[in-house]
Amino acid sequence: MRYNTRMKSAHSYEVEVKSLLGSPERAEEVRKALKNKDSSVKLLSRNKQLNHYFVDGDLSVLAKRASKFLLPEAANRLGDIVKRAKETSVRTRDKDGEVLLVVKASIDDTTSSNGIARLEFEEPVNMSLGELDALVLSAGYKYQAKWSREREEYNCAGTNVTLDKNAGYGWLAEFERVVSAEAEVAEARSAIAELMRELGVEELPQERLARMFDFYNKNWQDYYGTEKIFTIK
Repeated sequence: MRYNTRMKSAHSYEVEVKSLLGSPERAEEVRKALKNKDSSVKLLSRNKQLNHYFVDGDLSVLAKRASKFLLPEAANRLGDIVKRAKETSVRTRDKDGEVLLVVKASIDDTTSSNGIARLEFEEPVNMSLGELDALVLSAGYKYQAKWSREREEYNCAGTNVTLDKNAGYGWLAEFERVVSAEAEVAEARSAIAELMRELGVEELPQERLARMFDFYNKNWQDYYGTEKIFTIK
């Protein structure tokens, strides 16, 4: 069994900002801007992902049932999120054959699904995506939507940068920093904003992102696994 060896603090806080690029030409402009900012920037990985989102279940039940597939430390972290979280987003992911259980919990006024600052739990499990989905569904969850994407990963000025070709959305850039204390969130947010300014990309407003997310969730079967794109203003 493989286990995630990164970020083994008691909790990690994911600070993530999205920018809608849309076209492949705009994505190429951002690739060039990253290299202009830092000549050492290079493609770290490229992968294909399937991401399944779930709603309406009982996270405490899921945490208990998933614990047998997790290291004790990871199971404890997930249990602590159950106690602390006001809103959570549960997902399963297949990343080039690696299957992961993902839980994100909001720590600010944005949502757990698309928010800027969130507690993050992401651990591999030794089962297929279908088997993990069945485990989540057994805890009372139901499918919200299924997503597919191709992802490129970079690091620039201490910020993780991904360029995603998403079914439905087109090209999307995500800028992420992961910190170990909530007190560090504001500084990380500021660093991301400065990098985005230097690269010439704009933050996707949360209100528009919410409208896009809602439209996709209602129509995901038309887009999942396809090249089709929609536009929501």
